[in-house]
Amino acid sequence: MNLLFAWRYFKAKKSTNAINVIAWVSMIAIVLITAAFIILLSVFNGFEGLVKSLYSSFYADLRIAPKKEKIMQVTPLQFSKMKVIYNIDAVSGIVEEKALLQNGEIQTIVYLKGVDENYSKVTSVADKMIRGQFNLGDSNKAFLVLGSGIENALGVMSDRNLYPLTAYLFKRGVNVNVVDPYQAFSAENVSTSGTFFIQQDIDNKYALTNTAFMKKMLSMDKEEYGSLEISLRNPGEAADTKRELKKIFGDNYVIETRYEQNKSLYSVMNLEKWAIYGILTMMLIVAAFTMIGALTMLVLEKQKDIQILKALGANNQRVRKIFLTEGILLAGMGAFAGLLLAILICWAQVKYKLIAIEGGTFLIDYYPVELRASDFLLVLVTVMLIAFLASWFPARKAAHQAVELKT
Repeated sequence: MNLLFAWRYFKAKKSTNAINVIAWVSMIAIVLITAAFIILLSVFNGFEGLVKSLYSSFYADLRIAPKKEKIMQVTPLQFSKMKVIYNIDAVSGIVEEKALLQNGEIQTIVYLKGVDENYSKVTSVADKMIRGQFNLGDSNKAFLVLGSGIENALGVMSDRNLYPLTAYLFKRGVNVNVVDPYQAFSAENVSTSGTFFIQQDIDNKYALTNTAFMKKMLSMDKEEYGSLEISLRNPGEAADTKRELKKIFGDNYVIETRYEQNKSLYSVMNLEKWAIYGILTMMLIVAAFTMIGALTMLVLEKQKDIQILKALGANNQRVRKIFLTEGILLAGMGAFAGLLLAILICWAQVKYKLIAIEGGTFLIDYYPVELRASDFLLVLVTVMLIAFLASWFPARKAAHQAVELKT
């Protein structure tokens, strides 16, 4: 019955045209803000999914590293225990160290990452090659796969470079304050085999080679590694796998998921998304004032109807519910129309790529969008909650109008 009264009041012609105008203005504002909510959150979802996919190409599902030292001992028994864990798909031994790469007179600092033959099962870097081949060589003949930023910094073309690069790494256990500084470095000529392109932060930082070469350069033993990177059959069960690995390696090691390896990145993305949500919520609150004005004028318009309802036995609660329903109906129709508009615009963006990213330097040339049911639910709850609060004060005023009996 409350909805019936609210619908009739919404459709009925008002004595003052301003009431209709204000009501429609408030509804249109809700439509546009609701659509903006969904569109902006979907764009953030699209970029978030894109960034996560890029980082997942380089960062493994799990990473094991020593808490304090740079080197960890991994025995054959520990490797065999890891193989028993069902959720572990592959394990790659990693040796990573800062190095100086030199091409003639050009030098640049890189993170030289030595990986073993399982690395292609743990990450998809091999699928991100833009030049040459993913060939890392062996301890006798090592090759480098360069990030695209490193390649540019060195001024080489990795797949056709005639002259090898020179790699310099600090020797383990050597005092830097030696008479001849060159004695503190291991140096080796290394040819390049290819270039990968993933994401700027990664491409400008890393060059890949094989683990055996890195161990030889750093005088490391066979069972020594810098870290272990692990791929999982089901990344959703990473927490359970971490607990099992903890039993094997103990408390002196850090076991991190992909999220924990890039915690600051994901935190910033979430913060930006919630900041947009907060700004749009403030806009919705401002729009709610027009709804308060429209409902307040409607209450004044329907004073006689309120008197009649109370004379027929309607209590204050019934009158309040009628006008609360009026406000929620107004917001509900606006929210529904806004959701439909957002779906239409997002579909058109995916289908026809209406809005392009200027500059042509990004991985894609249009804004990505990803619709999520959780965003629809969040926006709908936000709109209806603000509509309820905005409707409460006019509804309360209507409910507390005194009955005037004329004799």
